[in-house]
Amino acid sequence: MNITGIISAIIIGAIIGALGRLLLPGRQPIGVILTVIVGIIAALIGTGIAQIVGVRTTSGIDWIELAFQVGLAILGVALVASFRARRNHQRRAPR
Repeated sequence: MNITGIISAIIIGAIIGALGRLLLPGRQPIGVILTVIVGIIAALIGTGIAQIVGVRTTSGIDWIELAFQVGLAILGVALVASFRARRNHQRRAPR
């Protein structure tokens, strides 16, 4: 993977993560960098799932693949936000 591929992955991950975060109701206690990381992972896994189920690669926007990616980003943001909220709650609780 060259520098262009890495930059593209970061940009696409940021967009996918932002869409996932935007579509998830409520406030998520995670930062921008964590959102981008979740988006990158969701984009990679979503592409893999789309290839496994036989979604064809087109010259335009692959809407089904995008739906997989955004759906996984929503799930990922929800899981990370839940984990972070639980961890922050445990830190603040008196022992």
